[in-house]
Amino acid sequence: MKTSTTSPTAFPKDEIGPEMNGADAVVACLIREGVSDIFAYPGGASQELHQSLARTDQIRTILPRHEQGGSFAAEAYSRVSGKVGVCMATSGPGATNLVSAIADAFMDSVPLICITGQVYSKFIGKMAFQETDFYGMTLPIVKHSYLITDVTELPKIFKEAFHLARTGRQGPVIIDIPKDVQQALFQPVFPATVEFNNPYVSCAHEASDDQLKQILALISEAKKPMLYVGGGIISANASEDLKTFAEATNIPVASTLMGLGAFPETHELSMHWFGMHGSAYGNWAIDEADLVLCLGARFDDRITGDTSRFATKAKIVHVDIDASEHNKNCAVVLPILSDIKYALRRLNELVAVAKYAPPETKAWHRQVNEWKEKHPFSYEPSPHIQSQEAIATLYELTKGEAIITTGVGQHQMWAAQFYRFDKPRRFISSLGLGAMGFGYPAALGAKVARPDLEVIDIDGDGSFAMNIQELATAKIEKINAKAMILNNQHLGMVMQWEDRFYGSVRGNTVLSDENNIGSPDNTDGLYPDFVKIAEGYGVAGRRVIKKSELKEAIQEMLDHDGPYVLDVIVPYNEHVIPMIPAGQSVKEMLLK
Repeated sequence: MKTSTTSPTAFPKDEIGPEMNGADAVVACLIREGVSDIFAYPGGASQELHQSLARTDQIRTILPRHEQGGSFAAEAYSRVSGKVGVCMATSGPGATNLVSAIADAFMDSVPLICITGQVYSKFIGKMAFQETDFYGMTLPIVKHSYLITDVTELPKIFKEAFHLARTGRQGPVIIDIPKDVQQALFQPVFPATVEFNNPYVSCAHEASDDQLKQILALISEAKKPMLYVGGGIISANASEDLKTFAEATNIPVASTLMGLGAFPETHELSMHWFGMHGSAYGNWAIDEADLVLCLGARFDDRITGDTSRFATKAKIVHVDIDASEHNKNCAVVLPILSDIKYALRRLNELVAVAKYAPPETKAWHRQVNEWKEKHPFSYEPSPHIQSQEAIATLYELTKGEAIITTGVGQHQMWAAQFYRFDKPRRFISSLGLGAMGFGYPAALGAKVARPDLEVIDIDGDGSFAMNIQELATAKIEKINAKAMILNNQHLGMVMQWEDRFYGSVRGNTVLSDENNIGSPDNTDGLYPDFVKIAEGYGVAGRRVIKKSELKEAIQEMLDHDGPYVLDVIVPYNEHVIPMIPAGQSVKEMLLK
């Protein structure tokens, strides 16, 4: 049986276009899918596509300085806007430079279309210049792959690709297009709908009322219920539905890092985020709960630690759009396959109709509030600027209204701990893959998606250096994304593990001269000079070392009309706390 669906931007009926080449048809397809921005780096096998993009004023083509930077930017554009991000590269090394972003989008369920040029069809499989089997090498990290060999199939494939990327559990799709297909002339037929032989692809998964009533029955019996929410809430645009449900049932909410902002962190029911470096109180609450409702999350190892000791006192309910996640990492008593927005909306309707009274949980709330009061995120005072202090000051000055992107490492965890997120799509970070170098390219993509909001990359010196060339993109494309580097001259998170588990032996984690390590007390050893590098790209910057100058320096960054690099020099001996060591449980959580 075939099922069909119409995407939100589809034309009402099939349209026969004038004769054009394949490259022009690609651009026409992108316009029909509502694409207004593409991050694309040209090369020989994609040159036809760039020529076609140059002939339209309906799509802005942004030239990154590295394909990885462009693909991270496209991914962040998607995370912030909720639309499908699009990037493009040439064949061979151009295509392989997209792999990290594709894997990142796959692990974090981000809708992304990656278009790659390919060598002429007659050369495929013959090790031609700049040929790689990009279709084959990306199969484990995509939702679907296409290698177009017949130009007449191009409009149908693009329609399918966008539908697959944006529906169900969202994810990346690649479209590999040989150069002769780009050059071939044909009269395209642009389909209004897409059809799949597999009904699972197109059908809407909706929880039954019986299943949802089972959830309400479990809640009514619970004494210590918890909501555990993930990025699926944000992907489904279900944050308001979640807030309504949490308030109606009076259940505390703990999120994953992917779920930051899905529930307002300043809300009295918020337990913030939990897991390896999450709140102590969030971890304790999940550990002590007798009912855990997992909504749009996947029981990642950074959340569960030792799965055999995760939430052992609780009945666990798991509502997710992807059936393969049910009972994969943790056994649950009630797995429900459903679009999370539908499930929450219908739960709220059932609660309203039944005049539902939340369970008696006063003692539970007293307990979790006591944990929150006694064990907040904190740090030791220092004569020097602490990373946590810089982030807290940024939060104060932006009033929580900025979009924050991050690289990967200690700064990433501190950004999540000391910046409060009350809205979805405001914390943009590589979380499943943990890809260093994500932060600044992501800030560019986020700023293109939301030019009305301040966008700041909170980064580490190691992570920022990996895609520092994207300062040129910011300058030339006039993308006013800021970077606040928490510069400790080390690969901080790896160094923390060295200190905790390897006797502080430094295994290539020092980024400056090991005999003259830069620090707030040794400014002569600071390396490199990020402000001079920024100036070389025509980007404004400033280094700040004194605590007394921190607030004024951050305000200067925020007030600057253009991209900006603020290099904040911080001590290197600070650790991210709390910490649950890998593979262990909340029982082994380190609090100092």
